[in-house]
This record gives sequence, structure tokens and C-alpha cells, in this order.
Amino acid sequence: MSGRMEVSDLYEELKSDLFRFAFSIARHEQEGKDLVQDAWIKSLREEQLLSLPRHKQKAWFYRVMKNKLIDERRKDQRLTEWDDDEADFPVHELTLGRMEMTELLSRLSPELSDIVFKRYWLELSSKEIGEQMGFPASTVRFKLQTAVKQLRRYLEEDK
Repeated sequence: MSGRMEVSDLYEELKSDLFRFAFSIARHEQEGKDLVQDAWIKSLREEQLLSLPRHKQKAWFYRVMKNKLIDERRKDQRLTEWDDDEADFPVHELTLGRMEMTELLSRLSPELSDIVFKRYWLELSSKEIGEQMGFPASTVRFKLQTAVKQLRRYLEEDK
């Protein structure tokens, strides 16, 4: 019973950040609410989650929501290729599994990971990402280029 109380405390502490994140990646409010709800349901089965530091708990929720959104987009659109014209990074040619890609993206800063996710999985333009994140499209493109260079370096190191 005390575990449930801790989960509710965690919910109260993180809910505004989680909803803000979910609404930033979702197409509409209800989709964002569904992402948060699904993540909380999944969290109830993750016993070790409460023992993690707060920032890792938040990262866990973000990752779960991103993965759920990717799954939903694939189900809706049967997406097989991504447009990579802005950064010349052939994401669709990578033979990485979802877990490997998630691990690779987790090595980036949360901001860069979010930009890569929005560009390649949600297929948002630099302008749309910039509007959501509060900076110019040119800054988004620069940060995307920085992220791509880091990802390439990580891939090379892992070979």
C-alpha cells in the first residue's frame, strides 16, 4: 500500500511536466492525455521506477510516451521511410531495433533527442519544431545537424 502512495506522490510531482511534454509531441490534446495515461499504467508494473532518481524517472516517462507515440503513428500510417532532406541522415537505412535506437537517442541531451524525434518520427518541419520549442527554424536545423554528428560518432564508436 505504501508503494501506491509513493506512485501517487510521484504523479503529483511530475504530472505538469509530463502533460507539457505529451502535448508538445501529440497532434491534439486527447492524444497527449492518452500518452500520459498509458505511461502511468505502465509505470505501475515497473517496481524499480520508484527507486530511481527523479530525473531518471522523468526520462523513463518521456521515453515511454515517445515509444507509444511511435507505435501509434506506425499503426495509423504504416510508416516505413522518413524524409531526411534537412540533415542528410538516413534514419530509415539504419538497421537498429527500437530498443537500440532508443538507447542511442538517450545518449543525446534531452533537447537534441526531442528535436531528432520530432523531425524523423513525427515528421515535423524545422519551423514547426521551432514554434513548439520557442526558437527559430535555423536554430532547429543547427541543433539537428549537431545531433546527427553526435549520433554518427556514437554509431562509429559502437562498431
